Amino acid sequence: MTPAADHAHVGRNVVLGVAGGIAAYKACELLRRLTESGHDVTVVPTANALEFVGATTWAALSGNPVASDVWDSAHEVPHVRIGQNADLVVVAPTTANVLAKAAHGLADDLLSNTLLTARCPVVFAPAMHTEMWEHPATQDNVATLRRRGAVVVEPAEGRLTGADTGKGRLPDPDELFEIAAEVLARGGATTAADLAGRHVVVSAGGTREYLDPVRFLGNRSSGLQGYALARTAVARGAEVTLVAANVSMPDPAGVKVERVETTAQLRDAVLSAATSADAVVMAAAPVDFRPTQVAESKIKKAEDGSAPELVLEQNPDILAELARDRPRPATVVVGFAAETGDAHGSVLDHARGKLARKGCDLLVVNDVSGGKVFGSTENEAVLLSADGRSTSVPQGTKSALAHAVWDAVVARLEAETA
Repeated sequence: MTPAADHAHVGRNVVLGVAGGIAAYKACELLRRLTESGHDVTVVPTANALEFVGATTWAALSGNPVASDVWDSAHEVPHVRIGQNADLVVVAPTTANVLAKAAHGLADDLLSNTLLTARCPVVFAPAMHTEMWEHPATQDNVATLRRRGAVVVEPAEGRLTGADTGKGRLPDPDELFEIAAEVLARGGATTAADLAGRHVVVSAGGTREYLDPVRFLGNRSSGLQGYALARTAVARGAEVTLVAANVSMPDPAGVKVERVETTAQLRDAVLSAATSADAVVMAAAPVDFRPTQVAESKIKKAEDGSAPELVLEQNPDILAELARDRPRPATVVVGFAAETGDAHGSVLDHARGKLARKGCDLLVVNDVSGGKVFGSTENEAVLLSADGRSTSVPQGTKSALAHAVWDAVVARLEAETA
């Protein structure tokens, strides 16, 4: 998870709207993360929310008076001023009722008034029963809000109120904080959701090819960069499918996660998800070779000290296949290249050759000499384009590199539709 100190924009005015759902108690942790990061947070709970968590709790955690009624401190015109002064509005949890009010411009309480007057980015984190989330009325309201530039985070799947399970659970507060921080770092309301209406696929982690039930060939990819790409895409309004290979991190908020182990499984999952994708970013590190045979039981040490002979075959080239057989002609395909220089050429020499061979639109080049990048919270890269352009991304957070990648993707998508 990205440390709070990595986010450039601190000390901002954040409004935390809390609607009347059982998940309201989880917003306390989100509030704590926001205040500990230096943000000045005004909590605006609905009357129903106060049935779950009282005003005293919100005031104690935020260090500010709680605004819950348009008539409180009327001389300060709170129904207008709170929204006007906000750099970000986050509504967590968001009920179906609040989604409907926001979509249709109703203003019968302080939170709905705040949403109408805010001219900053707005993030909604819905939480409700599956049937309510899937109802056509709710889905129409979500589509309306996304079309206007709001970020509506997909609910998680899991245990709901009572014995029910399904889609509609509030995502983890730590992950919601990451989305809020990314939206704040992104800037104004007009550019915050430039991937709204787009479906993107991201792969992350490193595949494994098993030698026997306990041993495998693998690599050092941690998945951190792929997860940063997924989080930042959500913060920019995209529908995100993340294919994660052997990554143990929690699911990013608002992301559909498919977990795989082998390169073949990664290929199948990516190609399936790509059929409806506007962009595919292959940040995973597939193992290039696999054993021709996998032992059914653990390979034992030989008494004479000899080692078993391994016969390897090449795995399918997922990136080249994606670029060659695009399910949609306009799909932007992005590859990653972890390269080292050698006697035959520099890092960029090898990368340019790879870009030409693979046929992708963009290639993100990492110099991994001496083990750099792997497992680090920071990254630096060069973005190579199929048209010959290159862009250097200086050392910084993996989120910063992720935004640079999405900037390049958005530019290509907009050029396609111009």
